[in-house]
Amino acid sequence: MLSKRFFKTKNEAEVTFEFQHPQADQVQLVAEFTDWQPVAMKFNKKEQCFKLKQRLPSDQQFHFRYLVNGTIWDNDHHADGYIANSFGTENSIVNTQRI
Repeated sequence: MLSKRFFKTKNEAEVTFEFQHPQADQVQLVAEFTDWQPVAMKFNKKEQCFKLKQRLPSDQQFHFRYLVNGTIWDNDHHADGYIANSFGTENSIVNTQRI
């Protein structure tokens, strides 16, 4: 799940990435804006999900995926969209356009 907060004085959006997976011991966010390098997400015990906040430039789209336990690739099932990638699967899309 994605939640977004826009700033009045900056051309940025703070995006909170939230992800649940029944077999997840660890989840990493892998995205264009991290140069496709995995970034560990923190487990939130109260909400029973992994979370990560990231500031991104406004009015753009970014591709991303989740890496579960270092071996399982998954998409955000509440992403803003999906697009085919060169591996025969799809990437999730986060859109930072103000609506």
